[in-house]
Amino acid sequence: MADRDTLPENVKPTHYALSLRDLNFKDWTYQGTVSIDLEVTNPTREIVINAVELKLSKATVTVVQGKTSESFESADIAHDEKKQRATITFSDDIPASPKASVLIHFQGILNNDMAGFYRSKYKPAATPSQAVPRDDEWHYMFSTQFEACDARRAFPCFDEPSLKATFDVELEIPNELVALSNMPVKGTQKCRDGYKLVSFETSPKMSTYLLAWAIGDFEYVEAFTERKYNGKQLPVRVYTTRGLKEQGRWALWHAPRIIDYFSDIFGIDYPLPKADLLAVHEFTAGAMENWGLVTYRTTAVLYDPKTSEPRYANRVAYVVAHELAHQWFGNLVTMDWWDELWLNEGFATWVGWHATDYLHPEWQVWPQFVTEGMEMAFKLDGIRASHAIHVPVKDALDVNQIFDHISYLKGCSAIRMLANHLGVDTFLQGVSNYLKKHEYGNAKTEALWDALSEASGQDVHMLMGPWISKVGHPVLTVTEEPDQITVKQSRFLSTGDVKPEDDQTTWWVPLELEGKKGTQGITSLGLEQKQDVIRDINTEFYKLNSGASGFYRVNYPAERLLKLGKQLDRLTTEDKIATIGSAADLAFSGYGTTAALLSFVQGFTKEDNYLVWSQVLDSIALIKSIFGDDEVIKQGLETFILKLIDEAVAKVGWEATEGESYLTGLLRKRLILTAGVNGHPGVTEEALKRWSAWVESPQSNPLPPNLRTPIYRAAVKNDPVKSVEVLKKEWFTTPAIDGKEVCLSAIGAARDESLIQSTILPFLFNKSPPAPASESVPSSDMHVLGSSLAANSAARHLQWRYLKENWDANVVKLGNAVVVDRFVNMTLSKFSDTSVIGDLEAFFKDKDTSAFNRTLETVKDKIRGRAAYRQRDATALKEWLVANGYSSA
Repeated sequence: MADRDTLPENVKPTHYALSLRDLNFKDWTYQGTVSIDLEVTNPTREIVINAVELKLSKATVTVVQGKTSESFESADIAHDEKKQRATITFSDDIPASPKASVLIHFQGILNNDMAGFYRSKYKPAATPSQAVPRDDEWHYMFSTQFEACDARRAFPCFDEPSLKATFDVELEIPNELVALSNMPVKGTQKCRDGYKLVSFETSPKMSTYLLAWAIGDFEYVEAFTERKYNGKQLPVRVYTTRGLKEQGRWALWHAPRIIDYFSDIFGIDYPLPKADLLAVHEFTAGAMENWGLVTYRTTAVLYDPKTSEPRYANRVAYVVAHELAHQWFGNLVTMDWWDELWLNEGFATWVGWHATDYLHPEWQVWPQFVTEGMEMAFKLDGIRASHAIHVPVKDALDVNQIFDHISYLKGCSAIRMLANHLGVDTFLQGVSNYLKKHEYGNAKTEALWDALSEASGQDVHMLMGPWISKVGHPVLTVTEEPDQITVKQSRFLSTGDVKPEDDQTTWWVPLELEGKKGTQGITSLGLEQKQDVIRDINTEFYKLNSGASGFYRVNYPAERLLKLGKQLDRLTTEDKIATIGSAADLAFSGYGTTAALLSFVQGFTKEDNYLVWSQVLDSIALIKSIFGDDEVIKQGLETFILKLIDEAVAKVGWEATEGESYLTGLLRKRLILTAGVNGHPGVTEEALKRWSAWVESPQSNPLPPNLRTPIYRAAVKNDPVKSVEVLKKEWFTTPAIDGKEVCLSAIGAARDESLIQSTILPFLFNKSPPAPASESVPSSDMHVLGSSLAANSAARHLQWRYLKENWDANVVKLGNAVVVDRFVNMTLSKFSDTSVIGDLEAFFKDKDTSAFNRTLETVKDKIRGRAAYRQRDATALKEWLVANGYSSA
């Protein structure tokens, strides 16, 4: 197709038989053969196949015609490294035939870049098998990461989502190690001394990016589904390296229940004979939905109730649900091309939260999604350099940058808005019809809209068209008159500088109005034009977007916002979160003011819901991060925050009570953390007392997992040099799965510039080796410390300077393109000074930015928005803080 750069269509794969042998644990290479059954549709002298960092030595094509077969050999193989393709040229034409095969011999690399077939380094949690590959510092496991375009790093293949085939895999491994793949083991046979050949059953028809295998010193915990599949309960296992399997129990409780739940709501039984979940020590993303063998970052699948923060329980449950949703939506039915990525990820995000809510209604996951997911989507979608949910992808190698908040979180928000409008049961019926119609094939967004339109009797194409194809979202500006309101929609830009050409879209907007005279509850109205008048409004109390199911901001008149601040008992948790979020975004962009936001949130002193507090405190933290360079504003905001939370901090206390809710535990952590960061004397004193006791004897004075962050942060604020030294040691030795992330976040809050330069930045960017492991953050975790430093006004400039001065070495350390892109995004978007944009442009002018060019534009737009906000509102904010007694300047 003209709009995408794909492989020639003269050959199509139908089946792969892949064999990997001679894994060399000294020079990290392996030997392989792949035999691919093909349909040759036109006579050709060339076979073009995807391959990168592979040495292809020779290829043999065999063509069957009738009862005869003919072979063609070639060692004439040309590599196009930029396009990641190999062209095998034969001296004679290969005739067209529905039955042909190509056998390719190749050598590959067991890289350490978290892409393709790669090695992960780790410190064993228990005495490992003698067969585990190791060097002076590390032991190693091996696994694959193929999405989006990295199957071609492991073996030559036709690496596009619509070129589905079946797969046979066999792996030669040391006798004591375990091999896993998408399907169950078919057989194991002895081969050379000390090695065995493990073969797996044939997979269903699937895309190359979903193939997976892993080799290591693995153990597992196992459970079974309640439902039967093909007459048997399905085995579900969580695999880890030796010594960690018990921390897989929480994921294991969820996975079988989720498989049964999805089998019910999709009306299609889970399609494979087993489900494995594997914890991988070094991992780029959170997890990967390989069919039947889902791989995870350790903190996304392992959880220990004694040592892990409770928020990781929530994370594990959701990530397990998200990845299992893909076993149907993505794996059974796959997007046609990478421009439909949102279809996979937006849906899996929505139904992942839907399943989490089904298993844990007490967690309030939809309000959680509003405060975490929707807010992050709004932040990216509100800038000019954002992209539409459905984004053209000409070259598959460009797709990595759209694994972002638009594809996942705006995609989920759009699905949630539609499911709420159609009714969840009707929506799921449409999804089931879509999956049944396209199983084992590929489909586009239109096919889902067709199925949903048929199930609901509504024109879903019309409702959703602009939401998917256009960039941005609307803000609804409300004007009040007696007994009626006028609602006008326009494009929201966080920079506040909407031009006529930016504001061409008219969205269908579900108003979900509460407060229409003569009605109880919510009136469902749709705004389908730029503006409309709604009559019979109860001006004593009304609100739009009840339940926050619509993906838009609401700009109420300032007096109305103040009035809602006194009617909080009439707002649901979602309503409160969305109203605060709108007020904060409107202040940021200049549609509203910071004074109006702060006046509104003053009313939340008696709030007891963690998710509402989270939104309140996130909104104020953003103000502090932008205006905090001004000492008067910084101190005024700190006084404001301490007064706001004083009652809630005293109420929640330091000690957990027996049987308290999950959300109460999160609230305690957040309030104590906020109090400490903003200089609350009593909280600081208690935190430092507990820190000193823990440093003196961690065994006698353990810190509750939930309180590590507030206590670490108080210590870093009080004595950064000593605290960072202690936390670096804790980071290296902690047995807690989440302990490393908790330590890195706290270290990044240090404000001592000489410490940042001499100790923290080298610790972040050092390569290991030559640096010892205890002095080098692995690339998979660099964004944790990097984003913490970026949020720290004393550190962000120093980090950017260090990044520039050591750019080439730092890019090598970061490794694969996804990690580089994420690091650029997380560390450079927190500046509030437009001069940094010129610095960015000058620095990157002669660099290869192809892996993050889209992200770089969004970073610059984010900085423009922050800088404009600071310039516009600083004086008025200072005046408000003085007038309201929070500042004496």
